[in-house]
Formats: sequence, C-alpha cells, structure tokens
Amino acid sequence: MGDASAGRGMRPPHSISLSISNQPRGAFMHRPVLFNAICAAMTAIAAAGPLSAHAQAGPAPKEIRILESGGASGDSIEQAYIKPFTARTGIKVTRESPTSAGKLQAMVQSKNVTSVLVELGATNVVAARALGLLEPLDWAAINPAPVYPEAKWPDAFGYQYSSTIMAWGKGSKQPKTWADFWNVKDFPGKRALPDYPGYALPLALLADGVAPDKLYPLDIDRAFASLQKIKGSVAVWWKAGAQAPQLLEDKEVAYSAAWSGRIVGNPKIDYTYNQGLLQLAYFVVPKGADPAAKAAAMGLLHEMSKLENQLVATNVIPYTGASPGIEKMVPKEKIDDYPTTEANKKLQVQADPTWTADNAKLIEKRWQEFKLGL
Repeated sequence: MGDASAGRGMRPPHSISLSISNQPRGAFMHRPVLFNAICAAMTAIAAAGPLSAHAQAGPAPKEIRILESGGASGDSIEQAYIKPFTARTGIKVTRESPTSAGKLQAMVQSKNVTSVLVELGATNVVAARALGLLEPLDWAAINPAPVYPEAKWPDAFGYQYSSTIMAWGKGSKQPKTWADFWNVKDFPGKRALPDYPGYALPLALLADGVAPDKLYPLDIDRAFASLQKIKGSVAVWWKAGAQAPQLLEDKEVAYSAAWSGRIVGNPKIDYTYNQGLLQLAYFVVPKGADPAAKAAAMGLLHEMSKLENQLVATNVIPYTGASPGIEKMVPKEKIDDYPTTEANKKLQVQADPTWTADNAKLIEKRWQEFKLGL
C-alpha cells in the first residue's frame, strides 16, 4: 500500500508501505534499539564535528547526495542541517526527492548507489534491513547529541517526528479519544479517515477500547470489526495529507484523522495529540555506498542530532527532531504545537514496525477486501 507523502512536503511520509518495491517512504516506528558507541579517540575532533572516518575512507568528497521527501520537509533539511554542515566542512549536499524504498532497492541491486543517505519510515527500514539493503551506521563518527533511544538504530538515524491525530473544525464538539471519534451519536457529523491500514487499524483498535500499551500485536479481526461500525459515517478515505484540513475547512466532514503538520497553526481547526500515532522518519545508508561519502554523511547526521538545529527546522515545518527538551527552547505559546514536547509525547502511541513489516501482506490483503465493501 502506497504512501501519499512523496513530494507533498507537509508529511508524514511515514504512512505504512507494506512492500519494499516501488513504495515511497514507509511508516511506523520504533522498537527502541540502544546502540551508543562513543569512541574515546574522537575527543580531539569533538569541537570540529565528526568527519574522522575520512582517515580510513579516503579524502573527503566535494559533494554528497541524499534522497528525501521533498517539499517543506526537504526545505527544513536544507536550512537546519545542510547549511551548518556545509559551512563546517565545505562539502556540498545535493537533495533529490521524492524518496522511496523502491529507489533504495534499485540502487543497491544495480550496484549504483548515487545517494548516500535515503529517508525511510520505520517499517520500510525493517523491510530493507531484512533484504540486506542497508549499511551499519558509524555511531562513533556521528557522535550524536542526546536523542531519544528509538532514534538510534544500528542502521538508521531517526531525525523527524510527526503524528496522526484527531482534528475537527472550530466550534464542533471536542472529542477526547478515538472512542469519541467513533461515537457518531454524541459527536454527530461525517468523518474522514486515512486510506492506509497502517493508520486506520490501530486507530480502530484504540476506538474499540484497546489500551495503548496493549495495541501490538494488532488484533486484525477486531480492528476490521471496529471499522465496520464507523464506515457508514466516513465520507472520505483520504490518501493525500492536504485532504483532511480541506475537508474540515469546507465542512464536508466534522471530524478527521489528520497529519499534525497539516493542521497545526490552522486557525479554523482544533486538534488533540491524545492517543495520536507518533511516527519517526529515519535516514539510512544504502549497502555499497562509497566509504568516503558515507563518512561525510555521518557528519550530516551529527548536525541532525543537535537541538539548536532541530529548532531551525521547526520554523519551516511543524515537526520535531529526536532530541528531548524542545519545550524548554520554544515560545510558551508553541509548546502544544509539537509532537515531542514532554506533555504531547507521553499522550501518544508508538507502533511496532517489526510486527507491521512481518504482517504486511496479510494487512494489505484484508484492507483491499474491506474496501470492496465500502
């Protein structure tokens, strides 16, 4: 199942891609993996930043290329991370978009790795790992500033959080949970839900009373039974992130699941992060990447780990990086806007990308059968 994020900018392009070929950036995340290798020998280069691996990899390249989601997300990478990296190292970074797992697979299989970093969602990272498409990251060279554990996988750097949350037009009765969202009697009006089972199934289970900490493994039968209860009130199963806010603004629906970056700051829409689905986008290095280019890319990942750079990115797109403590750095009036402030992060659910990848074919088959009955 595809991901509508490619090129849309205000993503998350973490919508679940359930097969590796020809899929845009996948979706869900994080079974935390702690992999914190810090090399004492790097002390001398800490102030200058991590490019020490060039001693083994050969001369630093003049340019590296990365494959990312495009749009506002790509602009945030340019402003927040590439600019300070290039200023420090002199290495030019060329961005290409949109990303996809299929492009990663094609590069590796053809032995023509043109992009040293590729952006993927967590489920596609797991799938790519299983196919042997990824290089391990050099965490000693990255030498990251403090980040959340789920951002540090052996072969993937989590750099940007986003959420799928409840939203409604100003003046509508406020739901507090997905059970309220499903309750069309007490919260009347048409609904909109994503045409992606990776989002719709966990939302349906939360609506049916499954506790967030018991969500995975998903009870697929129960999830589809829950969707059967609300499908008659769903006016639109949306695929593009821009649809949800437009449907709410036009009053075509009263309530919608929406990607947080599409609605935060919209004066016509209210929302809550309660029971949101928190997603994390990763960068990976394709198998067979040039060693010198890979060594340089570790320096770019270092820039992505710095909270001060992540704050620059939030000025371009309202998603947050992987560092804790952002609420201490943003204006008080903006604390509620971001998915990883302390208060918002603890309200949300993080998915199990390994389970999702392992059950991808079954989920897709059942989803297509469900859609035939709409």
